[in-house]
Amino acid sequence: MAHPPQMSADVAVAPEVAAALARGGAVVALESTIICHGMPYPKNLQTAMEVEAIVRDNGAVPATIAILDGLPHVGLTSEQLKRLAISGRQFQKTARRDIAHVVASGGNGATTVSATMFFAHKVPSITSAKSSYQSSLSFLGLVGIPIFVTGGIGGVHRHGEQTMDISSDLTELGKTPVAVISAGVKSILDIPRTLEYLETQGVTVAAYRTNEFPAFFTEISGSQVPCRVDTPEECAKIIYANRNLHLGSGMLIAVPIPKQQAASGTIIESAIQKALKEAEDKRITGNAITPFMLERVKELTGGSSLEANVSLVKNNALLGAKIAVALSNLQQSKTNRVARSAL
Repeated sequence: MAHPPQMSADVAVAPEVAAALARGGAVVALESTIICHGMPYPKNLQTAMEVEAIVRDNGAVPATIAILDGLPHVGLTSEQLKRLAISGRQFQKTARRDIAHVVASGGNGATTVSATMFFAHKVPSITSAKSSYQSSLSFLGLVGIPIFVTGGIGGVHRHGEQTMDISSDLTELGKTPVAVISAGVKSILDIPRTLEYLETQGVTVAAYRTNEFPAFFTEISGSQVPCRVDTPEECAKIIYANRNLHLGSGMLIAVPIPKQQAASGTIIESAIQKALKEAEDKRITGNAITPFMLERVKELTGGSSLEANVSLVKNNALLGAKIAVALSNLQQSKTNRVARSAL
């Protein structure tokens, strides 16, 4: 028999997620915007279920986050995942700024990076019965679901110095201590300015097994990163240090496109560059450029970007689960050391 989610006044936490947090197990947060707004049905449902399976197969518990009928949920059932997939764009794309409105109106929200980070960090403070392990983690300053896997994050848009079009993902990373595992940002954005803005926000940016920040569909962006990590354990150590020192900011771990997708990624990147040139020639700027780019790239690639996108998300989920397990093991070791020293 399925157990009901743990409830607080404002969030429902799936039993599987709550149990994992109580024992200090590995948990990986997942967004829901990619399900509702990122791909069509039934591809979105298939991908969501496969991503959750990848997380589980690698030793962690998936926690897909969404707002259902005004109630934020951390961890969804298969029926709830199907509801999101079928509803698609009927679910409001929900960033941090939209949370209060969606909840107050009893609406349905597909959480973006910023909203997913917010709820991931919030979780342990609302679970009903804290274990002694949770109390130890709280003593060490380690609270919240620490790992969040997504496809790519938002950034500073081109001509952002004029339009001030900057994704709330970046400011969320500056104030919420959650490590985001992504394929970097798409090259339709201003990548150098995005990295500069993250530096201003105090966000550690690391690249996995490379010295260059990936640009989603391609490994190459022309921008170097200040930090390189080569194993899940190295990632876990940096995340632990960031949280244990109460730096208060998140982290971005950028993962290059898998080698088997590099060829198709290069084709998509070429289409992006062509579309950018067309937008410049037509003097399309500001808020109009993103919808133009998305539609034009889709036309130029015949929709082939979807499979590459799915591959990226799965690859990020694989690494994210491994990092979550490594972090859980590291936290367990540190907690046991604190407990022994107190005897």
